[in-house]
Amino acid sequence: MEFTPIDIAAFGGFLVLVIGVSLYASRKEETSEDYFLAGRSLPWWLIGVSLVASNISSEHFVGMAGDGFRIGLAIACFEWVAAIALVIVALYLLPLFLRCGIYTLPEFLEYRYGPTARSIMAFYMMLGYVAIGMAGVLYAGALTLESVYGMDLTQAVWLIGILAGAYTVYGGLKAVVWSDLIQGLALLGGGAFVLVLAVEASGGLGAFLESNADRMHLILPSDDPTLPWTIYLLGIWIPNLGYWGLNQFITQRALAARSLRDGQMGVLFAAFLKLLMPFLIVFPGIAAYDLYADRIGTPDQAFPILMTELLPVGFRGIMFAALFGAVMSSLDSMLNSASTIFTIDLYRKRYPDAEPKKLLRVGRIATMVFVVVGCLIAPMLVDMGGVYQYMQWFWNIIWPGVLATFLVGILVPMAPPKAGTWALLIGPAVYLVLNLVFDFAYLNAAAGAFLVSAGSILLAARFAPMKEARVLPNAQAVPMDPHPLAKPVGVVVIALTLAIYAYFW
Repeated sequence: MEFTPIDIAAFGGFLVLVIGVSLYASRKEETSEDYFLAGRSLPWWLIGVSLVASNISSEHFVGMAGDGFRIGLAIACFEWVAAIALVIVALYLLPLFLRCGIYTLPEFLEYRYGPTARSIMAFYMMLGYVAIGMAGVLYAGALTLESVYGMDLTQAVWLIGILAGAYTVYGGLKAVVWSDLIQGLALLGGGAFVLVLAVEASGGLGAFLESNADRMHLILPSDDPTLPWTIYLLGIWIPNLGYWGLNQFITQRALAARSLRDGQMGVLFAAFLKLLMPFLIVFPGIAAYDLYADRIGTPDQAFPILMTELLPVGFRGIMFAALFGAVMSSLDSMLNSASTIFTIDLYRKRYPDAEPKKLLRVGRIATMVFVVVGCLIAPMLVDMGGVYQYMQWFWNIIWPGVLATFLVGILVPMAPPKAGTWALLIGPAVYLVLNLVFDFAYLNAAAGAFLVSAGSILLAARFAPMKEARVLPNAQAVPMDPHPLAKPVGVVVIALTLAIYAYFW
């Protein structure tokens, strides 16, 4: 694909706008709370767009669209179940976390179980962000540059990493969320544009739905090796509740809300946006199968081929800007979250008297190191198959034990500290055994790992309970009045999700 002067101007102007606005918004950051939580000042609309912009990235446009090409609409289960998971987060988990006044999710585990559980989760999260999240996002973005524009894969990885890392190092969370706002709007607009072109090329919406009728089902047979219907019993809920409720990369935005009301409505706004995502990402992947199946060598090439074939001159730079923005939105968010966890959960624990400016400097240095490590790992994913499934498989090593530790710890206050530590260690082991030895579909393996981890905590609470329940802090760093419309809006989100499932059953 060749760039015209209009394409180059669109891409360059977008990049300058993102970096300029991000640096201007974060120009007054002086404390660790400013850098890591944007001074707890974020409004609901900025939280909502930032949540989705950070989540939807190149591994979605490349990997999820590729799975739409390969599997069909069933891959959208991750997006539509996420909408219900976000309702649960907004109504039940977020009020608890904001009341505690925490910076990070591992910090909550120390209040509940002690420092060992906190350190284990901090290690898991940093490893996940760098080796799974950042590496996957960098690889998928670079694959697009390679497939569409002929750029060397390794060079593309370093280009993306350096650009996203530069303003994240300088500006912290406030720079990240303002860049997310711009990139999120470009993402939604660009995705919608490609969707319209793809459906038109398929002969219109009616012809598209008719010709792909056998690929438009959300429920697959129980013997499907990847997404059998049995995942809805428990497996699909584990990565969704873990990702949206216990993931520093995501919840850091809600923890930075200026009030519980803003946090709740921001999360629910994100839930509405999540309902749109499969139409913008999975549908184009299905259309690519309908249009260009004979030309696509691997599923992850589906969306890049659509861009190459369908985008008119003058719009290539705009779509490239939207895709590049999606990459940077996720990358800068994971960098900031990994830096936050390292600085707050590990460095400050070792040096509790460190001054705020020292923590700020440590956070920036950690961000630079994580950029380099992620860029070194990303090119290694070339032989891993579909990038989206790679990321989902590896994240599910972590989520079952983490989710069991949080949920049972909240619901069973007498569970002892060692129970949380053991559950965090048991979860990954059980998942790997069920998936690799017994050949469970990976989401069903995650369900089994969650049940074993949760069961171990319940047994400990039954036979070796604490004498007194731990008292969680009541910092209330922001106003804690819940939004009066939070529950009704949550009900609407759930109803819309069920309606979508009924239509595409």
